Amino acid sequence: MKALVQRVCQASVSVDGQCIGEIKSGMMVLLGVEATDTETIAEKLANKLLKYRMFNDEAGKMNLNLTQVDGELLVVSQFTLVADTQKGNRPGFSKGAPPELGKHLYQHFIAHIDTQYKACKTGQFGADMHVSLINDGPVTFMLEAS
Repeated sequence: MKALVQRVCQASVSVDGQCIGEIKSGMMVLLGVEATDTETIAEKLANKLLKYRMFNDEAGKMNLNLTQVDGELLVVSQFTLVADTQKGNRPGFSKGAPPELGKHLYQHFIAHIDTQYKACKTGQFGADMHVSLINDGPVTFMLEAS
């Protein structure tokens, strides 16, 4: 499971021209689920995400996590994060979870966050989405759990 995490001033996701999730200051997370992922892996990554120190303290150092700054969270599924790009000019998707498993683990990831922090905003699994954001910094990290 991979999460591309961006510190944002604002972010939103739309489906068919309708905004379905929007946040102000916080984290925008693009989440990729692999075929070998489990609920335990999803929980481990969710825990890491909530504790990850990527927000500035008073001295301008990245010492604070999402909960410490009371930030908002937007999670969007993105199967292309787990693409194999090592050979050729076309990505391979054999490592990606089948849709049913991917959706289950995406929802489990979000439900686990909701038990520990305020409810996060989400995209729509499997939909053609338009994502907008203003990256703060820019600050972007790739987090993985296995």
